[in-house]
Amino acid sequence: MILEQKRLLAIDYGEKRIGIAVSDPTGMIATGIESYLRTQSVKKDVLHIKDICRQYGISKIICGMPLNMDGTQGSSALKAQAFAKRLRELTRLDVEFFDERLTTVTATEYLIEADMSREKRRKIVDKMAAVEILQSYLDEQQEKKGIADNG
Repeated sequence: MILEQKRLLAIDYGEKRIGIAVSDPTGMIATGIESYLRTQSVKKDVLHIKDICRQYGISKIICGMPLNMDGTQGSSALKAQAFAKRLRELTRLDVEFFDERLTTVTATEYLIEADMSREKRRKIVDKMAAVEILQSYLDEQQEKKGIADNG
């Protein structure tokens, strides 16, 4: 039996950069693609992501939702939602939100442990945060599937 493989793309939407990660075709492993330096044009930024979606055969986009520590939405969450709306419009793909609290902190800690300089960390931390978002999402989906299979 051949299963249809669907790749996912995750973004960590930030003020200056957008971290981008994709899953492998089995939906088990997240890999970082880039820390994309945003332009002055949201449309240009979305079209860049659309091109990546086409290149990797993406079926769904996972957008990190930057919630406050108490779970409420602040201005960053509203900006991420507005960007996700443009992604839906221009890619015609489903965009799902996933809690991204502490992903940048976790990614930064990994990079510090790897003894990476501050300059290099700044350039890739958003990509690593996107990997963290996507891997957490994939792990959660596998856990749900395991519960469904055993339940």
